[in-house]
Amino acid sequence: MQAGQKMEFKHIPVMLNEVIDALNIKPDGRYIDCTVGGGGHSYEIAKRLKNGKLYCFDRDSEALSTSKARLKEFGEKVEFFKANFKDAPKVISDKVDGILIDLGVSSHQIDEGERGFSFLHNGRLDMRMGQDEEIRTAYDIVNFYTEEELRELFYKYGEEEFSKSIARNIVKAREKKKLETTFELRDIIENSMPKKVVYSRGGASKKVFQALRIAVNGELDGLEEALYSFIDMLNVGGRLVVLSFHSLEDRIVKNVFKRESTDCLCPPETPVCICGHKKKIILLSRKPIIAGEKELEDNSRSSSAKLRAVERV
Repeated sequence: MQAGQKMEFKHIPVMLNEVIDALNIKPDGRYIDCTVGGGGHSYEIAKRLKNGKLYCFDRDSEALSTSKARLKEFGEKVEFFKANFKDAPKVISDKVDGILIDLGVSSHQIDEGERGFSFLHNGRLDMRMGQDEEIRTAYDIVNFYTEEELRELFYKYGEEEFSKSIARNIVKAREKKKLETTFELRDIIENSMPKKVVYSRGGASKKVFQALRIAVNGELDGLEEALYSFIDMLNVGGRLVVLSFHSLEDRIVKNVFKRESTDCLCPPETPVCICGHKKKIILLSRKPIIAGEKELEDNSRSSSAKLRAVERV
């Protein structure tokens, strides 16, 4: 690839068949794809619509440009919004029949080194999903957070057991020069843990890079509140489908779904219900759905994916 040339936006939709089955698409229904990415899931949704409507959201301008081109054949059936998916309830006032939230990072974002998402490609420490958003970058966090703040961040969002030594060595290194690239950070991370761990993990930097990405994009901020809003947006019989890729996200989704699929939330020792809570959804499966063997062979990024789906009652 020549310098300055943009990489083609590629994204293999995770658990495509399972997602489409879970959404139970009606030809005249209204649907939201909260993170359209390259448009893989959306294309299959739009293909099944006759008089229906699909609203597509994404923070990434390149993703929107690619998905608009891919879905052009569907014309006015598809409408696009450059926005954080958590703002969808403010943008779409109508009730809908299905909502898909894919919380993963696209293949394109990971593979394009200059975006700074991956320790496998050298690039500036950035990690913003929306490149034009005026928010702190991974560079800002790595170079200006205190040692204690870095340690807490890596442990909380990355569940990194070597967070203390990694934070200490980052602070030590940046005293000589600011850390600017993903490879500089990767080297510090790998030198902060035993060699046997580096060799056995198959991506020793993964947890720290995940933690930074979550912090930069505020991925967990407001997720719980957004899920409650999305449930309220559904028509009776409408489906909410969520694909999560790490335990922190999945835990939030699981807890919201459990709460809203339960009639009474009173403590067990309470003889009569006094909370008045009524369930709004039913779980479509007790346990999360995971990718099948064939998909795991074809798309390794599906290995950490968990799909949870509910139906409005």
